[in-house]
Amino acid sequence: MKPYVFIDRDDTLIYDVPYLNVPDKVRLTPGAGRTLARLRAKGFGIIVISNQSGIGRGKITLAQLEAVNARMKELLAQDGGVLDDIFFCPHTPDDNCACRKPRTGMLEQACAKFAVDLERSAMVGDSQADIDMGKAFHLKTVQIRLAGLNKPDAKADYTADSLENAFSYLCGLL
Repeated sequence: MKPYVFIDRDDTLIYDVPYLNVPDKVRLTPGAGRTLARLRAKGFGIIVISNQSGIGRGKITLAQLEAVNARMKELLAQDGGVLDDIFFCPHTPDDNCACRKPRTGMLEQACAKFAVDLERSAMVGDSQADIDMGKAFHLKTVQIRLAGLNKPDAKADYTADSLENAFSYLCGLL
């Protein structure tokens, strides 16, 4: 069993572009790759958990999502950041599926695949759905509120303006 940081993709690891389907538009948030490398060095596993309703809406194909995620992984790796896995929900809100955040289906899938120490793990994301999912799964929660984006306060256990500035809090879980 080991601790994991479950992390949202858009406006947490990369800047959100609605229905992002072009790898060239992937831009990392400040310090994302370095911070993932530092978290891994402390013993954390790292898993992306992301709603991707653009697939269900017909605005992005699975191949385009895979290309965008491959580009994100490439950019993260340039700074030493490595992911253990990526879980995504392709459904729209109207589909009423069990995997779309704030429901916990993706976390359940991740825990079925990896030996997760839930007591020392956290959910990190920018939205209310991210924080609500983490709390529903009894994880510590961190909201990333990037400068200039004016995200509403999701009442997370900790709030930071970047993943990099959440590093010390996350290490405190160990």
